[in-house]
Amino acid sequence: MRGLSGKSYIVTGGGSGVGRATARRLAEFGCKVTIADRSEDTAREAVEMITKAGGVAHAIRTDLSLENEVKAMVDSAVNSYGRLDGAVNAAGTPQRGKATHELSTEEWDFCHGVNLRGLFFCNKYEILAMLQTGGGAIVNIASTLSSVAVANSAEYSASKAGVMGLVRGAALDYGTKGIRVNAVLPGLIDTPMLQTALNGDPNLEEALYAACPMKRMSQPEEQASAACFLLSDEASFITGAGLPVDGGMLAI
Repeated sequence: MRGLSGKSYIVTGGGSGVGRATARRLAEFGCKVTIADRSEDTAREAVEMITKAGGVAHAIRTDLSLENEVKAMVDSAVNSYGRLDGAVNAAGTPQRGKATHELSTEEWDFCHGVNLRGLFFCNKYEILAMLQTGGGAIVNIASTLSSVAVANSAEYSASKAGVMGLVRGAALDYGTKGIRVNAVLPGLIDTPMLQTALNGDPNLEEALYAACPMKRMSQPEEQASAACFLLSDEASFITGAGLPVDGGMLAI
């Protein structure tokens, strides 16, 4: 894709799932990748996979709920590669699978602390870095559940709806400053996070498949392709958008 090679990108949640697939894809396009993950082991595994294939990447352990660690993440990317050209913020936490009245305040706060508050920290410090070098692009991984709901997922849906509010607001704030901010809206993805969210609940799994016209899960690489497109020059006039990569779920 045009405009990716040689650039410096952060991928949060880059140790597994969509994040790892995106980091690998960016490295294949010739990008320099900072892989941030709460698990240092999985982040280093992803780096090893990339470097063995001839790519350029390094890892940093990051807890997105802590502002100082997010700032350190961005500083690491800039110190390693001289600049930051963009990011794919793929880190997130799933729903607990509880009805709204069953959720504890701690469970609500944890979900929003990672999925929304942590994402704000990421966007804030990524944008600050990109303003120093003339612009860039951010892709935040949201969800189809930012627009629709499934049972026992209120805290997750609310956090992802907040992500879309952040995307639109930031896109307006930086539209004339060379920074584009968009989101990918995945549906079902074959990742450990989805299996955690399903929690062995056959009714939830059946409901999710029923809501997908293609009747299958996506692979992480399919989400990664969409994220890379939104980072690239191919998407130069796209900002403030949420791109569904959902097998048609939002068409129903």
